[in-house]
Order: sequence, then C-alpha cells, then structure tokens
Amino acid sequence: MAHLALSAARRWAGLPHAARIAIIYIVARTITTLFLIAAASASTSLSRFGAEPGLASFVLGWDAQWYWTVAEYGYPTELPLTDSGEVAENAWAFMPVFAYVAKIVGMPFGAWGPGAFLISIVAGYFSCLALHRLLRERIGRGAATWAVVFFSAGPLAAMFQVGYAESLFLLLLFLALDAVARRRYAWLYLLVPVMAFTRPGVLAFALYLGLHGILRWWRRRDDPLPSSHVLHIVAAGALATVCGFAWQVIAAVATGDPGAYLATELSWRRNWLAGGVEGFVPFEGWIQASQFWFAQWGMPQAWGPVAVVLIVGGVVATLLCSRSVRALGADLRLWSASYLLYLLAVFFPQSSTFRLLLPISPLWGAVAVPRSRLWRIGVLAACLLGQWTWIHAVYALGNTFWQVP
Repeated sequence: MAHLALSAARRWAGLPHAARIAIIYIVARTITTLFLIAAASASTSLSRFGAEPGLASFVLGWDAQWYWTVAEYGYPTELPLTDSGEVAENAWAFMPVFAYVAKIVGMPFGAWGPGAFLISIVAGYFSCLALHRLLRERIGRGAATWAVVFFSAGPLAAMFQVGYAESLFLLLLFLALDAVARRRYAWLYLLVPVMAFTRPGVLAFALYLGLHGILRWWRRRDDPLPSSHVLHIVAAGALATVCGFAWQVIAAVATGDPGAYLATELSWRRNWLAGGVEGFVPFEGWIQASQFWFAQWGMPQAWGPVAVVLIVGGVVATLLCSRSVRALGADLRLWSASYLLYLLAVFFPQSSTFRLLLPISPLWGAVAVPRSRLWRIGVLAACLLGQWTWIHAVYALGNTFWQVP
C-alpha cells in the first residue's frame, strides 16, 4: 500500500500544474453538483424554486434572472417606480459584460442559460490557474495548490456553476493583480475596462493602484521605479477611476436621471430598512445594518456600530500582523485592504456579504501556508460544510430576501 501511495504521489507530482488544477477543479465541481442535486431534492413548494427543481433552475435563479433580463431586453430608459414613487429594483444594478457574453456563447444552444453556465464554469477553472500563478512565487507551489483547493471547494463554490458574473470577474481580477505584481502594467488598459463593466468593484482597484504606486515610491531605492512605471500606474489608476464612475454616467444619460444608478442600488437596501433610504452616504450602510441586525437579534442597537469598529480593527490587525497573511506580500494585502474599504464605504451587509467577499480570495493563500496536513484537511472539511450550508440555505430553502446568494 505504501508503495502504491508513493507511486501515485510521484505521478501526481509529475503532472503539469494545469492538469493538477484541472483534476482538483473537476472533483470540486462534482461535489458541488452533488450538493445542488441534494438541495433540489430538499426543495419544497415553500422555496422560490418549487418542489424538486432541475439544476437549470438553480443556474437561472436569483440574480441570474437579472443578467438574463439584460441580455434579452437591455436596460430601461425609464426607471420603474414603486407604488410610493421611489425607484424600484431594475437592471441598471447589473453590468453588461457577463450578460451579453453569455448570450453570445448560448446562441448555439438557443438559450441564455447554457451560455451563462459555460462562462461561469470555464472562467472558474482559469481563475484557479490565475490564482495559482499569483500565489506560487509567494508561498510555494504546494501551498498555492492548497489555496486553489480551498478556493474551488469553498463555501461560495456554487458561484462557479450558476449564472452570476463572479467567476468572470475573479478571472479578470487575478490576471490584473498578477500583471501589477509582474510590472506588466500595459495589460491593465485591457483588463480594467472589462472588469469595470463585469461587476462593481473597479474603484477598489483604483485605490489599490494608488497605494501600490505609493509603496513602490517608498521602496524605490530597493525596487527601482522607472518613469515608465510611474506613467503606467498613474494612467491605469486614472482609467480605473473613470471606468468606476462610467456606469453611473451611462445610466444617467440613458434614463435622463442623474441619480439613476445610485437610486437603483438603494432600491435593494430599502427592503431591509423600515422607512426607506433618503440617499447614499458613504459608510452609512454598515452603521444602518449593524443597528438593524442587532435589533433583529434582540440586542441593543447601540452595540452595532461598536461591533463594526471592532471588526474593522480586527481585520486591520490581521492584515498588518498575521505572519501567514504577511507571507502573501504587500501587494495582495493592499488589494485586500482596498477592497474591504470599498465594501465598507458602499455596501449594506446582509445575506450577499459572503459572495461579495470573493474578490479577496487571494487570502486563501494565507490559510494554506501552515504545513500541517491535519490543518489543511480540517480547513477543506470546513469549506465543504460551509458550501453545503450555503447551498441548502439559498437554494433548497431560499424563499425571501433574507436568503439571497
């Protein structure tokens, strides 16, 4: 048995890393499929998917319906209104790239759904390759491979198999982070605009580029900073900033309403807050949400903002002090900090929070750094348990906005 295990280990080590990651990814997708089948069996008439839905229903469920709407009908030129006269939920909250690419890919099948599934699952595999490339020179090939295992089998792994834009965005993001790390800034002129119109978040990348530029200037004696790099960093940062606000301008021009995009985004927040929302104020969402959730849990609302401060302090301490996080290098820590600050500024935390944390997936590298086999197997078990819990909650039981992926 020991001889067979050693032989298998040698054959595994001899495979190209792309083949190893493909095997890991296929196994992970098989497990996720089994979880989705189990969720379909557990679904009842009380679920939004009905009793025993097919897997295609899950692919087209929740926000995938909005991407399908964009692909089939485009964006409204007149904003829909609620009975109270406020802007209602509409397609302007969803970027066009994934929707239209899925439509093109789905044309041979005569339907949008197969195209969306193929884009998600293929982009998921290539994002695993890109993540491995991003991490392997920082933490070693073995730890990078384990990071890919955790990433591909993590609690939100169903995103690789449904009609959401996350897989495609993660692929573009990992490629952009790798381009910055390797000083191949010219690639950003292609990647940044596509990222910006795939899903929100490119403003966080603009902040990251600014911090990256400051870091490089600070370390210019040890890491020379030629003028060409300065020009690329400034130009790419400006491009990311312009692209980050472009969708708001496009929505304003198309609808004739200067606040169309922000009003659309706030329409989802109104589902959570009694009395509605008057307007967008940076960082206010987390304060409102903390008070809302503490009230739901029967705890004093005043404790909510205190909890937010403690969470932010804990995250900052982890990014600055954790040895395993520091092993990822300054750039990935700066990206994680930039994206988390972006979420803190614009997001109202609720059931979608876990999905919106996917862009900090390079931090799986920090989880993979410890060499203990028991630790890694334990993390994998926790990932699979979390994945089933999440799939069961949002697909088998999902019937209200409390359980949105």
